[in-house]
Amino acid sequence: MPELIILKLGGSVITDKSKKCSVNEERISALSREISQRKDIFPVIIHGAGSCGHPEAKEHHLDKGLDQTNRAGIFITHRAVKRLNNAVVNALRASGVESVGIHPLDACTAKNGRLISFECRPLELLIKNGVVPVLHGDVVMDEDRGACIVSGDQLVSYLACAIHAERIGLATDVPGVLKDGRVIPVITSASARSLEINESGNTDVTGGMRGKINELLMLAENGIESSIFHVSRTGDFLDGRDHGGTVVTSERS
Repeated sequence: MPELIILKLGGSVITDKSKKCSVNEERISALSREISQRKDIFPVIIHGAGSCGHPEAKEHHLDKGLDQTNRAGIFITHRAVKRLNNAVVNALRASGVESVGIHPLDACTAKNGRLISFECRPLELLIKNGVVPVLHGDVVMDEDRGACIVSGDQLVSYLACAIHAERIGLATDVPGVLKDGRVIPVITSASARSLEINESGNTDVTGGMRGKINELLMLAENGIESSIFHVSRTGDFLDGRDHGGTVVTSERS
């Protein structure tokens, strides 16, 4: 049986975050070819919103919740992330990977910004039948706030447990978590407390690198290890080789 993995493609990797909804078609195609060449893995793909979603969510203040003045932001933000999702799915299919987009707005609910439900059965059946699900950061209805933004990183931490993924990797535009310009090879809950992590300078309503670390530390507490690496090392991660990045793990590992 192929190894079930979660591969998260950062929004900064597949879009130009300095330009509104600027899709990096070349990068997405290259990553799709990398994925298509591996027959001993089965990937669940999750991607960030990048410049297709963050600016729209910020403009309509969806990071602050929903009221009578910003309801149109649900459609506008979701439309932007769907455009990016379609680009990823189309590139995967062009490379021979049978895949389909799954939209969190349709499948999830949240409470105070955190996922509390995800209808995973369709996802499980897609995997069982050899169809690669492609999910993304999205606007999601929220019991407390009306609506909120759920990041791709939060989807990673939620789904890794739900579908029993064997490996989790996050492809980013940096070689890992950096301290004084050098990659930190391992992060645990204890070591994370002393880290000072700078946030993205571009529009990001989901917490940037700090958000990633927080989500992955929750996974580590459940005994699930994950990796952050530069997108150029995606092939190394897929093959199970050293990727030169950061491993987030539990104190016990």
